[in-house]
Amino acid sequence: MRELPFSPVDTLESTEEFPRFWTRETLHQVVERVLQGYKLIVVSNREPYVHRLEGGHVVCERPVSGLVTALEPVMRASGGTWIAHGSGNADREVADAAGRVPVPPEAPSYTLRRVWLSKEDEQDYYYGFANQALWPLCHIVFQRPVFRTEHWNAYRRVNRQFAEIILDEVRDLASIVLIQDYHFALLPRMLREAQPRLLIAQFWHIPWPNPEAFRICPWSEEILDGLLGNDLLGFHIRYHCQNFLETIAATVEARVDEEQSCITRRGRTTFVRPFPISLDIDAISEEARSPVLAERAEALRRELGLHGQRIVLGVDRIDYTKGIPERLRAFDQLLQSHPEHRGQVTFVQIGAPSRSRIPTYKALAAELDSLVADINWKYATDRWTPVIYLDVAHSPQEVLAFYRLADVCVVSALHDGMNLVAKEYVAARPDLDGVLVLSRFTGVARELEEALQVNPYAVDDLAHALHLALTMDASERRARMAALRDTVARNSIYRWAGKIVSAMGRIAARRRFEGTL
Repeated sequence: MRELPFSPVDTLESTEEFPRFWTRETLHQVVERVLQGYKLIVVSNREPYVHRLEGGHVVCERPVSGLVTALEPVMRASGGTWIAHGSGNADREVADAAGRVPVPPEAPSYTLRRVWLSKEDEQDYYYGFANQALWPLCHIVFQRPVFRTEHWNAYRRVNRQFAEIILDEVRDLASIVLIQDYHFALLPRMLREAQPRLLIAQFWHIPWPNPEAFRICPWSEEILDGLLGNDLLGFHIRYHCQNFLETIAATVEARVDEEQSCITRRGRTTFVRPFPISLDIDAISEEARSPVLAERAEALRRELGLHGQRIVLGVDRIDYTKGIPERLRAFDQLLQSHPEHRGQVTFVQIGAPSRSRIPTYKALAAELDSLVADINWKYATDRWTPVIYLDVAHSPQEVLAFYRLADVCVVSALHDGMNLVAKEYVAARPDLDGVLVLSRFTGVARELEEALQVNPYAVDDLAHALHLALTMDASERRARMAALRDTVARNSIYRWAGKIVSAMGRIAARRRFEGTL
């Protein structure tokens, strides 16, 4: 093989000048330049559009998803294909015989191709291996993973099903396949063996554990070999990249180059890079300023009896990684240690139900109900309810209205790849008010240094941070929030997508030089 006239690091990072602030238009320009001549295929478990029957009519919904926000501009610019599990009860009605449907419905610019899964495969692949084995394995929250052969077989079977559909879309076209998340660890190797010339990238949206934690998985080597089918593997932060490199070194036969952050196995190189995901701060800020949202926020204040109250807010899926019991205990401790907050501060927890078929999630829901009842019994008065727990899904607009009301937003995740709630709260405060209390065990803590960072396992520490947040003077609140907003603006969702696309363009150039493309 000829010697490269540049180092692999240069190939991925140093040969392109990135703008300080990325926008949708900037991303569009990068996609048009980099993907010229390539078909782009995005793969995810969740689809960007869902068709449901409501009152005898088919309704198209766009799920609330940072991933969709990030990748829609890429797909619209490239005119590619998005492959995902068809989960809506009217999805088949609007798709053709191959499962294809043009989207967005109001102005189609790319193709959504749906994969039809049996109920048994969905149960064992998604609720089973993905979310009872890989999810707890990768989140260090002391929840024991469940490893069942039937779950693993379904996971492998669904990965194979997706591979076959991707290959049908690719045919002989020059293509880039961008795979999303932990549902498809085996997919890259399956694609690589069938089509060696494919360009394959994957973004792993959850943490990667240390080698000692990962080695308990009975199928660890097959998972790692699957992921090394990628040309590029992305994580949120460098720490997770390092964990992955160390896991490879300890588990499989491969050459690990820590300096270049890459792994070579079977003569192919996989680059491992951090790409911290984010959101569109301009769009969220504009909506947060709107009179309609202000009216909705005040309506919520009236409906929930929050007039005159300081509000501490939590926004999460009901998941054991999010530290919701810990923050409730901290709020209890706050009311014990600082009785001056009684009757003056209300804790509002929005908790969207999640994976409720899984026993650990059912147990968590019961624990939260019990904690809320205990705190309210202990401190409530005729005119004040300390904790308001809203365990239903809310629209993005209603969540924004809650952000606008909140004096303090608390993100106490026990372990999280990134956590976009923290960034959403910052984006929703163009008034530069409000305080973010943030777990240092989230990926986002590396970026949002001006938040009040805490160890969520230390209840006293978290309670003290809540007190500091509630008593912080206005000038300090504004200074902290201004710095947080500047960080989120610089590290936008378009920067995340643009850097991944640009890195793939450079890998394509490198592989053309090597003669492997």
